[in-house]
Amino acid sequence: MSARPHLLYTAWSFPPSRAGGVYRALATVNAFAESGWEVTVLTVPRRLLEESTGTDERLEARVHPRVRVVRVDADVPAFQNDISAWPRRRARHQEIWKLSDLWRDLVRFPEPNYGRWRPSLERAAEQVHRSHPVDLAIGTANPHVDFIPGWHLERRYGVRHVMDYRDAWQLDVFSGRKLITAIPAVGRWERRMMSTATEIWFVNEAIREWHASTHPRQAARMRVVPNGFDEYEAPLAVPVRDDRASGLTFGYIGTISPKVPLVALLDGWRIARASSPELAGARLAIYGYLGHFGGADAGFAAALERARDDGVTFEGPVSKATIGETYRGLDALVLALGTGRFVTSGKVYEYLATGVPIVSVHDPSNAATEVLRSSPAWVATRSLSPSDIAEALAGAARMSASQTDGERRAAQEWARRFERRRQLAPRIAALEALVSR
Repeated sequence: MSARPHLLYTAWSFPPSRAGGVYRALATVNAFAESGWEVTVLTVPRRLLEESTGTDERLEARVHPRVRVVRVDADVPAFQNDISAWPRRRARHQEIWKLSDLWRDLVRFPEPNYGRWRPSLERAAEQVHRSHPVDLAIGTANPHVDFIPGWHLERRYGVRHVMDYRDAWQLDVFSGRKLITAIPAVGRWERRMMSTATEIWFVNEAIREWHASTHPRQAARMRVVPNGFDEYEAPLAVPVRDDRASGLTFGYIGTISPKVPLVALLDGWRIARASSPELAGARLAIYGYLGHFGGADAGFAAALERARDDGVTFEGPVSKATIGETYRGLDALVLALGTGRFVTSGKVYEYLATGVPIVSVHDPSNAATEVLRSSPAWVATRSLSPSDIAEALAGAARMSASQTDGERRAAQEWARRFERRRQLAPRIAALEALVSR
């Protein structure tokens, strides 16, 4: 038996998943492994990822060799896309079948589609603990059923556990209102699990404050553990592009979800390109997926097609492992986010690491504004009106065209504070001290 402390980490989204939360999960387990921990991960089978969000095989190669991955089956009908394999009752009466199937989740855990995973996770956590005693369990959400193994091991064996919220279970981070899925059982389960957690992590102060006011008895154990940037095969700190004088290239990298103000961005781009000399001949390259799941969203694809005459191109997804190469070809970065004072986005930290000028295309009240506020390479929009977006794009063009090598390096140095390991190091040290006692 190893003398190293043993972490059990639960994440629905884990490599080779390409879902947004996978990067925090990967960085966390790697940071613990590099700090001397043995790590076991509970996650879903590869086939489920292939049938839902899609996969990034190169990302899987970044998992630390001391991390053991245990894939726990999760029978989730929402991701079963082969209609020929459906039961006859489901194929003929989909809505009735969906309502009756929902009960399979709610009787186990109050989370549609994912609640049924609870029994399998509890069994898997026990098996891991029996074969190699667990010193600490962390679950990262969503889904929030990821918190179950830690809560279960604490209840049965006194294992310390941490709840890592990438989002929120009851709070709509865009509207600031409670989610429709925040039924009374959700509140009860959240209080139950928080009451036994050693620490509770949130990605920004606004979300932490909301939860502290909702669960005041647990506020003292709540921590802000921001997202950060990760470097893989290609460095993120890229140089100023040599041939920018022949025409600037703006870039957006990330999933285009319904919350992203894509239409407003394209309208603002059209105005700016037609009226600003700095944007003459410029192009806007969109990288990523059109929607969270495998197939491209038809509405997004149509909007991008209409914008082709304005110098907008859709380049498709890029591997996170080599994303630094993509940044080398860009002169300005577009940070387009959904509106909400609780919204930060992990992408903002990666953008900052490059030192490339950033233009914000999101509401100024977003939590991301606080991260960017003192950056030496940032241009904000006053609102999401096309004219204000156009003005911000023109300002970013001027900054991009004039940025010197020294200014680029200064922006990169300023951003080093957001390296992911720096964000995690204090918490790993504190938790290691606790379990060693």
